[in-house]
Amino acid sequence: MPTITSSQPASKLKQLPLLRLAFRPFFLLAALFSILSLLVWLGFWHGIILLRPYGGLVFWHQHEMLFGFAAAVIGGFLLTAVRNWTGLPSLNGGPLLGLVALWLLGRVLMAFPMDLPGWLLLAVDLAFLPVVAIVMARLVITAKRWRNLIFIPALLLFATANLAMHLGVMQGDAELIRQAAYLAVLLITLMMTVVGGRVIAMFTANRLGRPKPEPIALLEGVTLVSTAGVVVLQLVIMLGVAIPALLMGGVMLLAALANTVRMARWGGLHSWREPLLWGLHGSYACIPLGLIMWVLALMGLMRVELAVHALTIGGMGTMMLAMMARVSLGHTGRPIRTLPGIGVALGLMLIAALVRSPVLALFPQITHWTYTLSIIFWCVAYAIFVVHYTWPLMQARVDGQDG
Repeated sequence: MPTITSSQPASKLKQLPLLRLAFRPFFLLAALFSILSLLVWLGFWHGIILLRPYGGLVFWHQHEMLFGFAAAVIGGFLLTAVRNWTGLPSLNGGPLLGLVALWLLGRVLMAFPMDLPGWLLLAVDLAFLPVVAIVMARLVITAKRWRNLIFIPALLLFATANLAMHLGVMQGDAELIRQAAYLAVLLITLMMTVVGGRVIAMFTANRLGRPKPEPIALLEGVTLVSTAGVVVLQLVIMLGVAIPALLMGGVMLLAALANTVRMARWGGLHSWREPLLWGLHGSYACIPLGLIMWVLALMGLMRVELAVHALTIGGMGTMMLAMMARVSLGHTGRPIRTLPGIGVALGLMLIAALVRSPVLALFPQITHWTYTLSIIFWCVAYAIFVVHYTWPLMQARVDGQDG
């Protein structure tokens, strides 16, 4: 009779396709979660209360789109990319299942707090990002790939923003909640700037057979330093230190201009036949759009939340969808091509961003309809992803390789 050892269940978990690399469970769960949470949010705007979550529905919507949806996509992407960057095995099998369970537990407790103490909810929800950072740091340091260490402090600062949002709820400090959410949005924007700068020009050149433009050191430096400067200033504001609007606006304007010039060199106008390319270019274009709108908000010409949604729907939501669609093909051994409906999905995301931000800024009297349309467009877009990618994400690589 064969002996059953403790290593056998672990090896079976490791062989399960869904647990071979982090992008598989986290991309799928993030897409599903964004749809469900936005449907709850849509119900709220139409007077239907489907949930009584921790902190109230407004806080829950802000928090969960950042630290539920976005954190899952970022974690799945980075824990997958770090294997390529370092050549070392990344999280898989039982440990990956444990991380997924931790993320899921955070989502359940935030939605159904069950009168648990705030510190317990904080501890469970806060743990995810530091764990991702520790796993990444171990691999990057072991392989001495110092260039990728930038993501470790970014993840820890992201976790700090999460901590601040929780403290805001516990202390009844609405301003702390707001400024912490802004910090998280701007930090994700910085990460999009870093990742976008590494891959968008390369993907475009490779796909279209065009020469890749050589980075201009000064332009790259100004872009990254100014965008990081916005994050640092927002951190200072979150800590309660007053920053002149002129200073923040000036740095934001510089970041917007630098990102625009940088993006213009990548050949986005030639990518109109390739949705997986123009989706990336379009999402990156929402970074300077959102920053310029934020500058206008600092001048008192519009609400900051309009700029925030240009960055979150147009930038974050669209870039994540485009990257998820691409990564999920490449890392399952499939040819990188636009699956049916994905172009429509990316188009819906960009339209949702325009409707929810600049259109709403121009026509505030249609607020209710812009909210409704943008939510529906997001849900349809991510539902298209779920329909086409659930099977590939749950199946082994078609080329027989590990991953």
